[in-house]
Amino acid sequence: MTRKEQLLSIINKSGSENEAKTAQLVDEIIFIEENLAKLKELPFIVVNSKNPGIQKATPASKQYKELLQQYNNCLRLLFRITGEMDGTKEESPLRKWLKERTDDKGDF
Repeated sequence: MTRKEQLLSIINKSGSENEAKTAQLVDEIIFIEENLAKLKELPFIVVNSKNPGIQKATPASKQYKELLQQYNNCLRLLFRITGEMDGTKEESPLRKWLKERTDDKGDF
């Protein structure tokens, strides 16, 4: 099973009607995963040969950090679209609190 099939199966399990919207998102996630794998092979820190105490982050480390942030945001968006946040279908505590207040009094 390819990575794309895995991600699409997550969407199909949730019964999401947004499959067309998520198809592009799945492609973006796969693209980012491939680039992250390539960046992992590069050095992230350059050490000064004369003074090993001096170290500098490489452009690869900066790109990795930025891509990882985009990757995490894409996954969060995918979970929101499919209705599964953090792998569960629970409501947030704030939404529960708000529903309790509006259902009891009706004028909140």
